[in-house]
Amino acid sequence: MGAKVFPGRYTAAVDRTDVTVFVIGMRANRWWQVGRVLRVARRMPAMLRHLSAHPEAGMLGCESWLGRTTILLSYWESPEHLQRFAADRDAPHLQPWRDFMHTLLGSGSVGVWHETYQVPASGMEAIYADMPLFGLAAATAHEPVGPGRNTARQRLGR
Repeated sequence: MGAKVFPGRYTAAVDRTDVTVFVIGMRANRWWQVGRVLRVARRMPAMLRHLSAHPEAGMLGCESWLGRTTILLSYWESPEHLQRFAADRDAPHLQPWRDFMHTLLGSGSVGVWHETYQVPASGMEAIYADMPLFGLAAATAHEPVGPGRNTARQRLGR
């Protein structure tokens, strides 16, 4: 709650040709299995600390939400950076994934999903009104909405 709020309207200033958007989450398929989701989710902070300490891994930024369904929205340099991190034996992802596959997959108690999008910069548009740094703007750059960028259509260059 202590994040600095930027009064007014801002947009993301993406200075690259594209961004890889990766959304991953888990869901307690039975409400009484929320504890299992939390046990799996508690391994995520180590992954995020690792990615913050190793910018060469390619994660630009992320946002997360925790509940019966957990969601992590992240922005990456490229799909190759994401795939390299996922398969890296020295990074803190591969073992938790293997543990999940061996202990929970097929039990029906916890579901896991992910989606990956490689989005050209010309296909991205964002608006943040009276918000702290967030999402794509936090992962790339943050700038006030100026003339000719007041509408979503204008920000998309259409």
